[in-house]
Amino acid sequence: MPTTIQEIDHRYGDHIHVLNHPFAASLLTELSQARCIQPTLGQLVTYCYSSLLAHVINREFPLCTLKVETRMGKLHPNSPLTDIVCRKDQRVVVVNLARAGTLPSHICYSTLNYILNPEGVRQDHIMAARQVDPLDRVTGSTLGASKIGGTIDQSILLFPDPMGATGATIVTAIDHYKNANLGTPLKWIALHLIVTPEYLRKVSDRTPGLQVYAFRVDRGLSPKEVLQTIPGSQWPHERGLNEKGYIVPGAGGLGEVLNNSFV
Repeated sequence: MPTTIQEIDHRYGDHIHVLNHPFAASLLTELSQARCIQPTLGQLVTYCYSSLLAHVINREFPLCTLKVETRMGKLHPNSPLTDIVCRKDQRVVVVNLARAGTLPSHICYSTLNYILNPEGVRQDHIMAARQVDPLDRVTGSTLGASKIGGTIDQSILLFPDPMGATGATIVTAIDHYKNANLGTPLKWIALHLIVTPEYLRKVSDRTPGLQVYAFRVDRGLSPKEVLQTIPGSQWPHERGLNEKGYIVPGAGGLGEVLNNSFV
């Protein structure tokens, strides 16, 4: 039976969008397994982010009506193509949260250059690393070097980062932009493959206005009775992070596997 892309029923709030997307779910199931390594892993991430970006563009980007002459214009000059498209003058900043976000950021940046005015599409780079205690438990995120290309005023800021685990990295990155006084963006949007209830709570509390899109919310360490309820309806009792800050069932450390660098 055909399925229309929509969001799953949840109680996390209207700013959270967990998609019901069988195509992406099929790819995500494959790439979550330990046997999936490069180069297959990179290709599956590319397909997933191409689909996720398309959905975000359809839902969040300003549109306009465009009339153009097609290749048939010489034969039929009075029958131009008229359609609703993305406004080409919309400015977008894609933020590379290295290292797991490097490939997703490149996919989004490259795609947007085809449908928008390339002069208004920018890719910034932020190096952020987890802070951990002596037991390897995540305590926060440390911002390293960054390359920020200028104003973000009236731009759409995209944060493509596969795993929304603790929320520490994206909160630190957004705070960095806000503290730099670079202007007021039109929208803040996070694009994830998988998120946890803990991540959703942190970004909801710390980054008001952030729109979150994901294909999956993992809460595999929640009590069995909680797993039988609508996601978010028992939010305080939902758990998707293990003691070291990795998502369960999750997909492991995608930054490690994508780069074949296990440090």
